[in-house]
Amino acid sequence: MKLLVRNLARTTTEHEIRVLFSAHGTVGQCTLVLDQETGKSKGFAFVEMANEDEAKAAIASLNLATVAKSKIRVKTANN
Repeated sequence: MKLLVRNLARTTTEHEIRVLFSAHGTVGQCTLVLDQETGKSKGFAFVEMANEDEAKAAIASLNLATVAKSKIRVKTANN
């Protein structure tokens, strides 16, 4: 299941996102979207989790959670 993570602090790294979601299950892929010109975070990422139950648990636990002083939003990504 592919998840969209929005409202990330610009300082949040891909590794930090992976660790955050790994607490809820196996993370297959984690992609922090970067600005092509500056190379800095655009404030959102995609996380893929193979197990749907783990993905739903991650959404339930992490949606509206505060990470690096930002209240993140997590939902199922529209493919």
